[in-house]
Amino acid sequence: MPRIRLDNLVKRYGALEVLHDIDLIMEDNEFTVLVGPSGCGKSTTLRMVAGLETVSEGEIYMDDRPVSKLEPKDRDIAMVFQDYALYPHMNVARNMSFALRLQKAPKDEIDRKVRDVAEILGLTDYLGRKPGELSGGQRQRVAMGRALTRDAGTFLFDEPLSNLDAKLRGQMRAELALMSQRVRKNMIYVTHDQIEAMTLADRIVVMHDGYIQQQGTPSELFKHPANKFVAGFLGMPPMNFLDATLTERDGRAFAEGDGYSIALSPERAGTVRNHPGREVILGIRPSDLNYDPQALEESAFDLNVVVSEYVGAQSVLLCRCGSANVTVELKSETPIALGETLRFSVNPAGIHLFDKESETAL
Repeated sequence: MPRIRLDNLVKRYGALEVLHDIDLIMEDNEFTVLVGPSGCGKSTTLRMVAGLETVSEGEIYMDDRPVSKLEPKDRDIAMVFQDYALYPHMNVARNMSFALRLQKAPKDEIDRKVRDVAEILGLTDYLGRKPGELSGGQRQRVAMGRALTRDAGTFLFDEPLSNLDAKLRGQMRAELALMSQRVRKNMIYVTHDQIEAMTLADRIVVMHDGYIQQQGTPSELFKHPANKFVAGFLGMPPMNFLDATLTERDGRAFAEGDGYSIALSPERAGTVRNHPGREVILGIRPSDLNYDPQALEESAFDLNVVVSEYVGAQSVLLCRCGSANVTVELKSETPIALGETLRFSVNPAGIHLFDKESETAL
């Protein structure tokens, strides 16, 4: 399995530059997810790795071998597309074996690979059926099976679950995770769904406007976002952002804003001391706010409940803090009355600060 390196990749369409100096290393057997909003450049990056888009500048290396000038068939890759692209007149077995038959592989080898992959994907009972007789999830598994039978070094997935309904996407995420554990290949996966990224990836690469914003493990990006964009993109419900000013009182650091004044951790004291009166953006995840009527004022927010959404194991509250909206995940069965003002404590370790101009983490 190759180690893949993208070295200062640039992509232009005429005078328009859509990818800017992309540097990225994807290790052997790693499940890498490129995630970001529509138009961020993730699919273009994947298509350049596949050889379906030309490289304007930079180079793609597979095990230190430059491949940017190679045809897709010479790159030892297999790709799964968003729209399945199955042949409707062929049954599942013939769809899965199509590439092997083009290569004129021996029949016993083709049969063995199809059986092995069908077992991994739970398709053994469907090998004689045609795509029209299958559900959406089954058709997507056939598309994955067609890629897996090729035994390529790298598998590329371009938003393969986006055409499925929410329940089926959840099931397919679990099947993809199990498949990646069993197959142990390099996998590069593109999605705009941050839940897919968080649940599937060994490494997440967050992209925005043609730039890599941050890369790392799901835990690293969730706990230590590099900037406001990454912080707001990963996590559901998304992180709350409030305008704040850094102040110091009695040797302690505070973030103050419309309707609140929150004590910061001692580790933040140096930042406040060096920049008194600095305007920042304070970020708190909804899960880091805890209902606590007895909390001290300096470690709590008093929030007015505007909307309460009961979703089974928890409620999601939309609240007001001064003139800003704040979302809270409430895990208890505490009765909530709309218009009620409740106190929520926050752990100082759960507070994120971002520069107001650059939006980078402080």
